[in-house]
Amino acid sequence: MSAFRRFIHSATRAIQNNAKPIVFGAVSAPALAFSIPFLSVPTGVVDTSALKKVAKDDLGLLPQPASPKYRTCVVEIYVRGQEFGGSDKSSNGHRYDTIPFANGMINSGMSCQLVHYVHDEHDKCFEVLKQFDALIVRCNPGQIDADGGNQRKFDDAMRVLRKAGVQVWPSPDVMEFMGAKDALTKIKDLSIGLPDTLSYYDEESFKAGFKKTMAFQPRVIKQNRGSAGEGIWIIKLKKGNYCQNFGDRLCDETEVLSLMEANDNHSEEHTVGEFVEWCLNGRTAKSGKWTSKGTGKYLEGGKAAGGQIVDQRFCPRIVEGELRYNCVGPELVGIIHKKPKEGGISAVSGTGSIYTFYGPEEPLFANLTKSFLTDDMPKVMPALGLANEPIPLWWTSDFINASPPGTPSKDEKWIVGEFNCSCVGISKCLPAFCNKDNPNATWNNIPAEDKAEAMKMGNKMGEVALSILNKSKKWF
Repeated sequence: MSAFRRFIHSATRAIQNNAKPIVFGAVSAPALAFSIPFLSVPTGVVDTSALKKVAKDDLGLLPQPASPKYRTCVVEIYVRGQEFGGSDKSSNGHRYDTIPFANGMINSGMSCQLVHYVHDEHDKCFEVLKQFDALIVRCNPGQIDADGGNQRKFDDAMRVLRKAGVQVWPSPDVMEFMGAKDALTKIKDLSIGLPDTLSYYDEESFKAGFKKTMAFQPRVIKQNRGSAGEGIWIIKLKKGNYCQNFGDRLCDETEVLSLMEANDNHSEEHTVGEFVEWCLNGRTAKSGKWTSKGTGKYLEGGKAAGGQIVDQRFCPRIVEGELRYNCVGPELVGIIHKKPKEGGISAVSGTGSIYTFYGPEEPLFANLTKSFLTDDMPKVMPALGLANEPIPLWWTSDFINASPPGTPSKDEKWIVGEFNCSCVGISKCLPAFCNKDNPNATWNNIPAEDKAEAMKMGNKMGEVALSILNKSKKWF
């Protein structure tokens, strides 16, 4: 379908779904649309029979509407060389939280089909995908490559569909720019950022910048490519001899650093010179002995290959925990307080951290919520260079309290530690994913109460998706 024909079809569908009839003589616009063959709108679901059926069944999926307002699709990936098809799968081959996404679309009057991307039939797959109005991409980072495919090829094909008018949630560009660690630098001048946040893409800027920032305040150094806290370091000067003003002095290479890595909260001591060498070249004679599970080399390959380091001020109140704001489009749907295990700093899952769940209107965080949703939310996407992209359908923002202890709650400053829109999971669906203790897990393993909570989020996604599609397709 050409981009122009897609526009005509989409606009016609928008008229049918939303607009009051516009009368031209005795013929209304919707009637006119049906009377001209060129403007006829495809009805029912998209024919996906040409694609390989990967899943054993579609357990939990609601029936598709006969005349959907829009046609949407959840795009998944099954890693054929991994147990269960990947660590995020139910026993039928679908991702464990697929059903709330799909049923949320269906409950809003749209169709939502489930398609697995198989790299062996890449061209055929995208011929089918271009027939949808919107795609919800639920392929966990690294899994397309792990299956033998090429993530870049997949992303480029998605970009083509996006240019042709298909909504892609999240688009490759949104995932890249929002998920990159230097997003923190791009928002440093918003109320949710810190002005002494720097990004480094080459050796010289890192050497100069880190010695300046480290002399001023404790730091958090984050590599761009790590996951689950690997390559994220909380760093303090062992002597605590910080300068009063930013730029008053530079650290020399012999000063000793106390480091803690966020993936497992283990501690190490190294000189400034050794840490710089680790970040640039990994394990060498010059970097000393490291117990980290990582390999360093955070700038390897340059910016084009994802080589970058973000340098942010450490906020000591991280030990009190961080707040994860779960958002559907521009709307907050829930808050999670993630408190590190006693003596730890990182609240990454699996480190013994404690999670407490709150509703979106929790009074404890009312000031942050109001400020974030009303003041900063409209500025986030433009600040990230994504002004022409919608806010992701399902995403999170993690906040850290940057205020001194004892600051009144109305005056507290909370800063973003991370955005995430890349295959964010619905935690209430976790009983549906397979592991060695539950190899046959399905949608039916989720308790009824948790299913209901997951569907609240799914239904909200459907409402937001319908609103975005209606706005993007209107032409009168």
